[in-house]
Amino acid sequence: MASSGGNSNSTSSSQLQNSGSEEELHQMNMMDQRKRKRKESNRESARRSRMRKQQHLDDLMAQVTQLSEDNNQILTSINFTTHHYMNIQAQNSVLRAQLTELSQRLDSLNQILSNLNATSSNGSVYETDQCFEAGGGDHSFNNPFNLPYLNQAITASPDIFQYY
Repeated sequence: MASSGGNSNSTSSSQLQNSGSEEELHQMNMMDQRKRKRKESNRESARRSRMRKQQHLDDLMAQVTQLSEDNNQILTSINFTTHHYMNIQAQNSVLRAQLTELSQRLDSLNQILSNLNATSSNGSVYETDQCFEAGGGDHSFNNPFNLPYLNQAITASPDIFQYY
């Protein structure tokens, strides 16, 4: 029986060894499961991070496109306004030239009137009142052919004042 008692001790020690190795296997399986879960969690986290990064990149690209469109629209508006300004400036220059010429003509007419008034007071043949009457004769100011310098065309044109 001694041999059987030793046998039972060896069986129980082998069962202890088996149960110890089973525990180790169980612990190793648990560690493997944890590693797999951690790897899967890391993969999912990396996937979400890549998705967020891609979404952010897409948003930035959309913003770049929108800002480019806005920039083009502003440049078009600036070009239009500049062109309009240059046209107005050219027209303004023409009007200033016309004003200068008309002012000179007015000064000439006023000088003629003052000369006519001065000569009429000296007993000259012409009187200024007769010049403005409808029947003032051939010497009237109403007849533009008597005063040829009054019929001169205004020579300023917008093309002269264009800026490049």
